[in-house]
Amino acid sequence: MNTIPHWINGSPTPGSATTSQPVFNPATGQAQAQVVLGGAADVDTAVAAAAKAFEAWSDSSLTQRTQVMFAFRQLLVEHEEELGRIISAEHGKTVDDARGEITRGREVVEFACGLGDVLKGSFSDQVSRGIDVHNFRQPLGVVAGITPFNFPAMVPLWMHPIAIATGNTFILKPSERDPSAANFVADLYRKAGLPDGVFNVVHGGKDAVDAILTHPGIEAVSFVGSTPIAKYVHETATSHGKRVQALGGAKNHAVVLPDADLEFAANHITAGAYGSAGERCMAVSVAVAVGDAADGLVEILERKAREVKIGPGDQPGTDMGPLVTKAAQERVENAVATAAAQGATLVVDGRGLKVDGHENGFFTGPSLLDHVTTDMDAYQEELFGPVLAILRVDTLDEAINVINANPYGNGTALFTASGEAARRFQRTIHVGMIGINVPVPVPMSYYSFGGWKDSLIGDNPIHGPEGIRFYTRPKVVTTRWPQQAQSITAGFDFPTSS
Repeated sequence: MNTIPHWINGSPTPGSATTSQPVFNPATGQAQAQVVLGGAADVDTAVAAAAKAFEAWSDSSLTQRTQVMFAFRQLLVEHEEELGRIISAEHGKTVDDARGEITRGREVVEFACGLGDVLKGSFSDQVSRGIDVHNFRQPLGVVAGITPFNFPAMVPLWMHPIAIATGNTFILKPSERDPSAANFVADLYRKAGLPDGVFNVVHGGKDAVDAILTHPGIEAVSFVGSTPIAKYVHETATSHGKRVQALGGAKNHAVVLPDADLEFAANHITAGAYGSAGERCMAVSVAVAVGDAADGLVEILERKAREVKIGPGDQPGTDMGPLVTKAAQERVENAVATAAAQGATLVVDGRGLKVDGHENGFFTGPSLLDHVTTDMDAYQEELFGPVLAILRVDTLDEAINVINANPYGNGTALFTASGEAARRFQRTIHVGMIGINVPVPVPMSYYSFGGWKDSLIGDNPIHGPEGIRFYTRPKVVTTRWPQQAQSITAGFDFPTSS
């Protein structure tokens, strides 16, 4: 069986790991590889390589760095199909969906290609007689990213292109469930001309995570995952003097008003709820039907849920693949059973699905739950699966109050034809990313990604302008160049602008 190694200092290495974990094909339920599980010793090795590489890379020209990014971007284009199939085989999502995540991740690389403009400092002439002030930003050093299974290419691409382009060196700890994409990307960086040690991959579980969070040679940590782990990462890493980006979980609502085009809304909510089998932090997991919109919306959502084509991710025409693990499948199906026991109406029950030829795969069908209330588990928990809950309310204000009372604040959407309603919604909702007639409002790479409340621990969103600030620190320089023949007496009073 193929063993997936670490990638340290420019090449694959088994490191010092003595244990491994199987990597499954979710469509067949069979182990197809094993990945080494590293720990503190492997993190030490990666940090040493990254620290050595930082000496030269941080002093490289901005032109050199952006040239590597341009080459890396082109390699992502050329190898999109291959990388997409690697992701599909380990995650289970469709190849088209995997290619979509690569495209969105590549947009961050394109943003990094333009850092020459973003990194320009400012200059103030003659702030006092003969004195000028200017500022610029410099990289931090060795930084790290800890990323989830659901987007093995895109989420790391939110981190390392900006970190590397700003002059840092990077250590990635990807999910051990679908680790191959990280090594493939590392090899693309090598082909793009990135020096050895600038980008490294350490595979592992909690031992590797804890080693990253506490290592004195790592300056900053970026994390995307569940809220409890995000809180742990933030608390542990900040207590060890590190900067932290920690993005947590979500419970994303899509509000549908009676004036909305219900066919349009249902079509997009279906894609937002069941795309990637619901395994994404921006999935639409709750549809809030306002007033007279409810019955018609549920009728259309039922039809569309039953039309979703389920099968292996590499099979043409498949809309939704399997869940990532057997445990994930069981958890989601148990949640549907609990919802029914608590009084929800099972409009569509996706449990017990078997796909011909893939009977041992981790498949479950779309489930649609009506008459869900806010005290039910199906509403309160992030199910991370193809389950859409319908809440019924009377007014837009009631819908806003429901969303604002939820502990999560990652993304939300409103479907309406009313500009007044849309403006009121976007101004009063306590959520970080908002879509108006857009179900999954993931911002472009030149904006930053981050929610509110328990969806973002701390105050550091990811990529875009906030990413630049996170991976660099400013210097302000005050200069005076007196004429050599001029004698200037130093003053002992506090300097002013006079």
